Amino acid sequence: MSNTIITFNEVSKRYDHTDDYAVKDVSLNIEQGEFITILGSSGSGKTTLLKMVNRLQEPSSGTITLFGENIAVMNPVALRRKIGYVIQQTGLFPHLTIAQNIAVVPKLLKWPRSKIEARVDELLELVGLPPKEYRNRYPAQLSGGQQQRSGLARALAADPDVMLLDEPFGAVDAINRTSLQDELLRLHRGLGKTFLLVTHDINEAFKLGTRVIIMDKGQVCQFDTPERIAKHPADGFVTSLIASSRQQERFWEELYD
Repeated sequence: MSNTIITFNEVSKRYDHTDDYAVKDVSLNIEQGEFITILGSSGSGKTTLLKMVNRLQEPSSGTITLFGENIAVMNPVALRRKIGYVIQQTGLFPHLTIAQNIAVVPKLLKWPRSKIEARVDELLELVGLPPKEYRNRYPAQLSGGQQQRSGLARALAADPDVMLLDEPFGAVDAINRTSLQDELLRLHRGLGKTFLLVTHDINEAFKLGTRVIIMDKGQVCQFDTPERIAKHPADGFVTSLIASSRQQERFWEELYD
């Protein structure tokens, strides 16, 4: 029995008033429980690819399936309630407490109050924010890293099978970014959900991803494990990415010599 959770079949996206494709002819399968990172420079199509999974963007052609069902025929609101979504700016509602933010989707799904309260506390513990200290705070009272943890908890609230993360740590300082990456890896291993994370940082992509999608000019250059990409880059673009990362490593090595 196949464990494929998401399939892209010849998916392309071209925005109005342009002849260029944001995404072109992407075909790939994502297996249940994988941590997929999508790597590319600005304008490579990585965010567009991610947003087509929860229909924030619609393909111009091709099909995307979730558990074998064409998402184009699914109710987009119902689809999005099944998929966790985390963005760089966290998207927390400033007028709601952290507990109220996390409870948004469970309330829409009409969960009983006792179940919602238990789920909020469970998730706050899961992301390292003790409920007694954080559930009644407002987003403005939290650091950037704490806001990202809260956003992650909200995305997990309805226990989705798929988590989409669009450069979630892009606005976080380097020290907290490393800590949050480690936390995300821990959560993924513990939860067994399928994660798709967009990043422009090759080190982040290779650290987090069980497999990495490398994109350039709307097309997938390579989709493989970090180890195989590093040892066998598919083209000149991938080779240049790896070379740039190794150059940074040499810079730090020289500083410590």
